[in-house]
Amino acid sequence: MKRLRRWCSVDQSFCDLWGNVVKLGVLGPLSVQVEGDLHTPSAPKMRSVLATLLVHADQVVPVSSLIRELWDEEPPVSCLTTLQTYILNLRKLLASATGMTARQVASEILVTRSGGYLFRTTQGDLDVHRFHQLVSDGRRALSSGDDSTALSTLSSALQLWRGPALVDVVAGRILEGRRQQFEESRLVVLEYLVDTQLRLGMYREVLTELAALTADNPYHEGLHAQYMRALYLNGRRAQALELFQRLRVNLVNHLGLEPGPMAQELHRSILNAESIDAQGNLRRPTGDIVRMSSSGAVRVY
Repeated sequence: MKRLRRWCSVDQSFCDLWGNVVKLGVLGPLSVQVEGDLHTPSAPKMRSVLATLLVHADQVVPVSSLIRELWDEEPPVSCLTTLQTYILNLRKLLASATGMTARQVASEILVTRSGGYLFRTTQGDLDVHRFHQLVSDGRRALSSGDDSTALSTLSSALQLWRGPALVDVVAGRILEGRRQQFEESRLVVLEYLVDTQLRLGMYREVLTELAALTADNPYHEGLHAQYMRALYLNGRRAQALELFQRLRVNLVNHLGLEPGPMAQELHRSILNAESIDAQGNLRRPTGDIVRMSSSGAVRVY
């Protein structure tokens, strides 16, 4: 017997009579999940439309932007009608998944607005919203000096990621821009998390993560400095020096740049076997770590 589902007007989230909530995901493969079952569209263009709406959740996405995302500068003559068909099919999918009528979905979830469409979400529905809330909580903990809480909160934020953002969606210029913003925000949070772990003396625990991060980001001096510090504090001085040389070779050969003062100073200290302050150069944010606005997630320095 099929369960009845309804739109919960009390907390404005999708739920059935037992309180099961719809979960929407962009931090990894595109995901629409209801009661543990996936209802993500399979058609590539529909996925692109849904992804574009979700990364601009609770904002009106102009029809012109959706058309540009789908067909770039060469839309077919029938592009407007085709887009309307994709929207209609998404509404049908959401209606089938939630037990709502297509009319309810059009009124409450995937809403037509003047010149475009709006996908309505609430706190907790969309993984990227939960990510930014946890990051905000972690920033406050860091700013107040509560590293233990920051460690737990930032770790929880990063656990929401299921892979590269929108890894299974064909991205045009708009989606690709958002995808890069999300990935940059993840990297910023990882940097602050590693700083926190180092302050807490978790030198061994960070090595595996930093090995992967520096391999994926061969020009990132901050990550290399963190890895050098962790290696040295673990008694692996030779590897720390080798890591600096690898960074320098990459920077000089590919960008024509020498490492900056922070990496150079750390290298000199390691080379001379000097004592390194485990707390040195480990940052605490003075503002938002990442900020979500109409232009997306951006890094705050």
